[in-house]
Amino acid sequence: MKTAAIQMRSGVDVAANIAAASELIRAAKDAGAELICTPEMTHFLQKDADLLRLGVRTMKDDLGVRAFFALADELSVHLLIGSLAILRDDGQIANRSVLFGPDGSIVAQYDKIHLFEAVISTQESYREADTYTAGTEPVTAHVTDMKMGLSICYDLRFPALYGSYARDEVDVIAAPSAFTVATGKAHWETLLRARAIETGAFIIAPAQGGTHEDGRKTWGHSMIIGPWGEIISALDHDKPGYILAELDLAAVKQARSRVPAWRGESA
Repeated sequence: MKTAAIQMRSGVDVAANIAAASELIRAAKDAGAELICTPEMTHFLQKDADLLRLGVRTMKDDLGVRAFFALADELSVHLLIGSLAILRDDGQIANRSVLFGPDGSIVAQYDKIHLFEAVISTQESYREADTYTAGTEPVTAHVTDMKMGLSICYDLRFPALYGSYARDEVDVIAAPSAFTVATGKAHWETLLRARAIETGAFIIAPAQGGTHEDGRKTWGHSMIIGPWGEIISALDHDKPGYILAELDLAAVKQARSRVPAWRGESA
């Protein structure tokens, strides 16, 4: 299956972000992609908690959900929106991945389990738990004959989640992200390749990149990693764009037969 990872520089204008994402999604489709994945916070990247809360909507009312289900249906593609800020029914906010099928239906939803917390410098720190409510369960879904596990950004630092996906014998794991420049430069490639190697699965990692309207700076460098830990496709910058890769399930079987680390493991 030909797969695309979309790189964005999302801002605080929801409609503008949807338009930017849609343009890149259409371009990836025109290039032959059948599964297209966008980064974390595709349609609303706002670090100010009060302004974020003013802008979030429920799944029913969210402009991104409406636009992207229509786009998946129009293009007849599997479309993973890496994450959206979604108002839950209980009034809390979720950082939620949404996978749409080729008919526009919602195939799966995943709420980010591990919420980012870091002190990058005296001027830059993050504590997502002050804004978002964490998810509690891993989520898998089928994309044609591939089994996909869902994760988001900071989840990459918690290998137990990926171990659960390895035991579940997923073929590919999505890791849409908005890594900071400091952590991205130091850890992005290393973490992605480690998760691929230890699970024997493809890793699709679409990223946010550049300086955003809310002042945040993200690393970009979107990647698709093979199950042997090799970089199949990557961007070497932080500008908007996309990458393509052909995912061959035979490579998953080969990697796991060569190093059967999870054989016989139970959850």
